[in-house]
Formats: sequence, C-alpha cells, structure tokens
Amino acid sequence: MAMFEKILIANRGEIALRIQRACREMGIKTVVVHSEADREAKYVKLADESVCIGPPQPGLSYLNIPAIISAAEVTDAEAIHPGYGFLSENADFAERVEQSGFVFIGPRPDTIRMMGDKVQAKAAMKRAGVPCVPGVDGALGEDPASIIKAARTIGYPVIIKAAGGGGGRGMRVVHTEAALLHAVQTTRAEAQAAFNNPMVYMEKFLEQPRHIEIQVLADGFNNAVYLGDRDCSLQRRHQKIIEEAPAPGLTERLRAKIGVRCAEACRKIGYRGAGTFEFLYEKGEFFFIEMNTRVQVEHPVTELITGIDIIQQQIRIASGQKLGFTQKDIAYRGHAMECRINAEDPFTFIPSPGKVTRWHTPGGPGIRVDSHVYADYTVPPYYDSMIGKIIAYGDTREQAMARLSIALSEMAVDGIKTNIPLHLELLEDAGFQRGGVSIHYLEEKLAHRSKQV
Repeated sequence: MAMFEKILIANRGEIALRIQRACREMGIKTVVVHSEADREAKYVKLADESVCIGPPQPGLSYLNIPAIISAAEVTDAEAIHPGYGFLSENADFAERVEQSGFVFIGPRPDTIRMMGDKVQAKAAMKRAGVPCVPGVDGALGEDPASIIKAARTIGYPVIIKAAGGGGGRGMRVVHTEAALLHAVQTTRAEAQAAFNNPMVYMEKFLEQPRHIEIQVLADGFNNAVYLGDRDCSLQRRHQKIIEEAPAPGLTERLRAKIGVRCAEACRKIGYRGAGTFEFLYEKGEFFFIEMNTRVQVEHPVTELITGIDIIQQQIRIASGQKLGFTQKDIAYRGHAMECRINAEDPFTFIPSPGKVTRWHTPGGPGIRVDSHVYADYTVPPYYDSMIGKIIAYGDTREQAMARLSIALSEMAVDGIKTNIPLHLELLEDAGFQRGGVSIHYLEEKLAHRSKQV
C-alpha cells in the first residue's frame, strides 16, 4: 500500500502539533479539525487545510464523530490520526472511520474494544502469558457471599475497579470486610454513570508499587517489538506528572523478560500499531493492569533513548508497511525525563486558563519542547490543563535530571500559572533523585506539605 498523501488530525493541543510535524517530515499533507476555541492555534495556522467542527465544548466538537468524518470527506483525507484522549480509544469511532472508507491510524476496532474492557483485557493477557495482579477472574457477580469469599481468598487490602474505567476513575480501595459490599455497590454506580458499564472486578491492592510501562509496536504482518520501558510512578490522583525512560533500578534481564512477553502478547492478539502495556511493579514482579491502544503523552522519552519516531511508525504501519526493524536492531542509549507543563496553580492545582503574555522556552543540549503555546496565545478553559512538555536527554539519569532542572529554571511564562515550581521542587527531592519511588510517593509528599502550611 502506498503512503498516505493526506491525514486528518482528530485532536488538539501539543499532540496535534506533534502529529503534524511527523506528517510534514514525511511529506504528508495535514488537515486539522478544531473547535471555535482553537481557531488561533499554531497547528491550525500551519495545516494545509483546517475545518471548524463545532463550539468549544468537547462533546460538540472533538467528540463529535459525524463532524470529524464529514471533515475527512470534504477534504479528501485518506486516514485519521486520533492522538491521545478524546476518541483515540473509542472502538465505535474507529469502526465508523473504517466504514466511511478511511484508515484509522491505530489498532483494529475489535482490539480497542477488547483492551478497553479491563476484564476482557486481563483474560487476554493471562492467555498470552503476561503476569497479572492476583484477583477474581471476570466481573463480580451480585451474590454478597461470593464477593466476600473472593476478597478473603485474595487477601485485604483489595481494590474494586470499573471494567470500562480509565484515567484513574472508577476504583476504590477496601481495607476491611465491613466496607467491602458498600464499596462494590458505590463503584458499580460510579462505573455506570461514568462509563455506561456497571461491571466491576476485584484485585489485590499492592501497597507500594511502581508504575512501569512497556512501549510496543506491531505491524499487520505478525511482527512485534518492544521499545523498552518507562517509569511513570510520580502521579497525583492517578495522573502522571513526571515520566522517565528507562525505569531506574531494573536489570536488563528483567527488562527483556517482560518486554518479550509483551511483544509475544501483541502477536497472539493480532495487535496492530503503537501500544503500551501498563504494569504495577513491586518486589521484582510485574503485574499487568491495562493496555493503552494509542500513543502515550510520555512517548518522547522512549523516542529519545531509542531514536525511533513512534508517530511516524504508527503512520507507516497504518499505511500497510511492515516494521522496518527487528528487536535486535533496537538499542537503548542514555536516559530521558519528561515534565508535563500544566496551566494550573502549582500548590492548589486549580486550572489557570487565560492569555499567555510571555512564553519563553528553554534550549541547550538534550532539551526538547513539545508545545503548541506561544506568546499572546489564550489557554481555553474547556480542555485538559496540559499545555506542553519539557523533555531532557542525557548520557545518564543524573545528567538528564540536571538538564531538566536547568531547562525548567530558564522557562518563563506570564499571564497564567503553571506547575513549573512543583516540578523544580520534585527534581530536588531526595527520594525522587534516588529513583524508584512508588505511585503513592507524590501524594504522600503533598499531604505532608499541606499539613505544614
């Protein structure tokens, strides 16, 4: 199949610009859809064509499937790249794209559907030999006695999770039997309201795990590779703050062992495109929690240590090309670290939309800035508060961290608040500097800080 001549980008913000840059480098024309709020965005101005698909509210624009399909039709686009968030893991959208005669740059709809259901995903991973968190096979039934018996078998604490959940929503930790049935009932109600799916499942709650993920690429010819790992343990309310690659403290043997299993799982489920296996890691063991069937926010750290452009690989795979390399061709060099820059108060985390009166980004050896923001740009209040990413690369973790700290200290943003002061504080934190902190580390640190105020 020939390479695409024109791709529609069904997203906004920094990822829309990132995809556009990848396309331009490949000589592919881009169509950008945008809401009324994003009319002045940089990537809209740089696009070969742009189509306004609705008012600012996401439900009327970036989640408006008919409007996106229509935009592809009127511009003669051949493929649609969904980025991350919005419709990127919506199997119905992927299906509509294909039914309308376009190529969806991502996995097949049935794969997205399977991996989007956490119960199905876990079952598929068990069959593929990927280690999973101990828990109940399948969704919880209605019988209270069976639920209590299952929790006793697993051992407290347990965690109740929504089968159709994601983004940290639809989960509840239970420490005692007395709280169990109420937690299941409450999580079911939340799951129905948030995901239109009341199914929940139960797993062992790991006390101090790290969040480590494996990046994979797979083509349509049963070839699959893993691109190493990332540590995304520094989180607040299940939202990642700082990510790095490779994960500190892992042996090459352990890294290869889990990576091989993930690549093999891709082959067994017929996966196509870029994807990420997310694990909890504790006491030398990996436990699968979910698979993201899209490009991740933190993909740049993997790109920097492997030299592989993940967005371009997505496009090549979707166009019908085979992977141009095998596992033995992939080499890891150095260390990379990423800070998510959010338009928010660094201490209260309240969003801070508004006009950016000054925007000066850092530079220097090993520094990459992925952002759509510019001076006089207005950050709209309708979307996620992330406005960019600062990524640093170094020969060692210490060098990457030092470069990132310098870059953040050079960055100047006026007119809105950002979380840069929090990042600078975290990069000076002794625990983080040692590496290997758990997913609870940041929230415990913030809780301790609030008590001192």
